[in-house]
Amino acid sequence: MVSRPHHALVFLAAALACGAPAPAARAQPAEVNTIKEAVAKLYSCWKPPPEQRAHPIDITVVVSFNRAGEILGHPRISYESEQANDNDRLLYRVAVMEALQRCTPMPFTDAMAGAVAGRPFAIQFHSRKRRPQPIEKRAWLYQKIL
Repeated sequence: MVSRPHHALVFLAAALACGAPAPAARAQPAEVNTIKEAVAKLYSCWKPPPEQRAHPIDITVVVSFNRAGEILGHPRISYESEQANDNDRLLYRVAVMEALQRCTPMPFTDAMAGAVAGRPFAIQFHSRKRRPQPIEKRAWLYQKIL
């Protein structure tokens, strides 16, 4: 049974596909040769919504590229933090699609283009502030004078 995509995702994917072409005056970006470089490039394009407009959440998008580094098919949101409300979800989905639009076409090397063409990437964007890990107190490390 095939589920129907959420209306906002369809709208965002259509908006992404109709994006304006990049100006010709832009410098040629460095070529992407590894998955790590591809993920780093996508993170460099990520601009989460301001906290005044949306609560910070985590969101994951599944996206595939063709050999030319363009998005293949429609990106799909596969995870959103469970505490997110509808406004948070919409603003973060827009931010994800804008990040993909800013970063595509991805400047793959020939070898990388052949390796990743058509394969899905699951990209996680973290926006929640992480609590610092508690420092373990080890009583046996401290001298105690009796």
